[in-house]
Amino acid sequence: MTTLSAANQHRAAEYVRMSTDHQQYSTENQHSAIAEYALRHGLTIVRSYADEGKSGLRLKGRAGLKRLLEDASKKHIDFSVLLVYDISRWGRFQDADESAYYEFILKQAGVSVAYCVEPFSNDGTPISTIMKSVKRAMAGEYSRELSSKVFQGQCRLIQLGFRQGGPAGFGLRRMLLDEHGLPKGLLNRGERKSLQMERVILVPGPVEERKVVREIYDEFISGRTENEIARALNERRIRPQLDRAWTKNTVRQVLTNEKYVGCNVFNRSSFKLRQRRVRNPEEIWIRRPGSFEAIVPQELFDTAKEVFAQRSRRTSDEEILQSLRRLYEEHGALSGVIIDECSSVPSRRVVSSRFGGLIRAYQLVGFTPSRDYTYVAINAYLRQLLPHTIVSVTEQLTALGVAVDVDRDHGILCLNGEVLVSVIISRCQSTPTGHHRWKLRFGTSLATDLILAVRMCEDNKGIMDYYIIPHDEILRDRLSLADDNGLALDAFRFDALDHFLDMTLRARIGAA
Repeated sequence: MTTLSAANQHRAAEYVRMSTDHQQYSTENQHSAIAEYALRHGLTIVRSYADEGKSGLRLKGRAGLKRLLEDASKKHIDFSVLLVYDISRWGRFQDADESAYYEFILKQAGVSVAYCVEPFSNDGTPISTIMKSVKRAMAGEYSRELSSKVFQGQCRLIQLGFRQGGPAGFGLRRMLLDEHGLPKGLLNRGERKSLQMERVILVPGPVEERKVVREIYDEFISGRTENEIARALNERRIRPQLDRAWTKNTVRQVLTNEKYVGCNVFNRSSFKLRQRRVRNPEEIWIRRPGSFEAIVPQELFDTAKEVFAQRSRRTSDEEILQSLRRLYEEHGALSGVIIDECSSVPSRRVVSSRFGGLIRAYQLVGFTPSRDYTYVAINAYLRQLLPHTIVSVTEQLTALGVAVDVDRDHGILCLNGEVLVSVIISRCQSTPTGHHRWKLRFGTSLATDLILAVRMCEDNKGIMDYYIIPHDEILRDRLSLADDNGLALDAFRFDALDHFLDMTLRARIGAA
């Protein structure tokens, strides 16, 4: 841990965060409570870090907290205490260990964290450690409970026929209703309701747009592709909402969205707690038919749906390759964009999954890209190699009696609760002159004590050697290694992990 100078012992910084929580968590209230705490404890606030209007679920988007952690990592600090209103302002992370990890980064820099309105002191005693763990879990659980309640409320409003966000779509408009269900007027792009009891529904748009929607269905059912329809609409200078050109996907949206037959649909995809966006199976979608006035007859919509079903039947590998060959002959080249814009060829995602990548599919039809894309396959392999390397190192350390905690998202190992080690995989790149380079990008590695850099062989199929670099030797966030780096860097090079494993073993002071 870094020892701060005596001049910094009574200097403090504050961190405040406000999302959409109630008035208790306004930044003014936080500043006031923190100022009172500082006055009682003889502290002077010399720096402020703030995130206003930011969720506490993730680090992403929280510029204030990121700047604080960066300052701590680079030792750009002139204070000894960080004052935070309470643990929920530090974050409502769904993994309580994430909050602990960020606090640990500050401790390494010699900065203690004080929670100003919590009923315990953050002094490292067993009771404070237990209380912090409970409070962190409660902060995350609050978000989970709130997310569940909001979702249930949204489902109820959908089943009552009200719209839950998103643009109306071509041929439709958003109508604002008062608390009695009476129309108040159309909402333009960017406008939202202003009162909690107001609601929004979809209503038919201008007659000209509704006619175009019917034409899209008629043309599609008669055999024209989405690309052909989009091209014709663009030639007629008809613009969808947002004033963009028609594409294959915007035409498909019109042909597949049930709002055009008056059905309110919700929960097609989920992004709960900002973790990961997923497409939900159709059986758990929330539907409410007859919510809006339909602008497309149900039988016409069902016919278009049947056309899509016929088209999406299982296509054999050879059929896909034949369609790719025809596409190659037509365009003289292949790319993901060309594939996606052709209605007679499955999407690039399907082609890639069927043949183990687009490059492999290109090879099978005789197309060689002008650009060398072998790095794509190499990077994919290295992304798989990193977790395997971490598991291997962890198993070897555990066998020696070392306690290892793993942060797989950042590739960081915590050894015996004391030493942080970042694991980095670096691929070999050849220069035009025949030399080799290995680029190391450190990022969050700068917050660790050691960096274990794994250098790959020339073909990137095996490990060549290891560099074990102390944090204090890193002066910037990236480094380029060559075949020969001189004693200053090659002093940290090892052919195997034996030296690293020996470093982790505890030694009794005074032992022979």
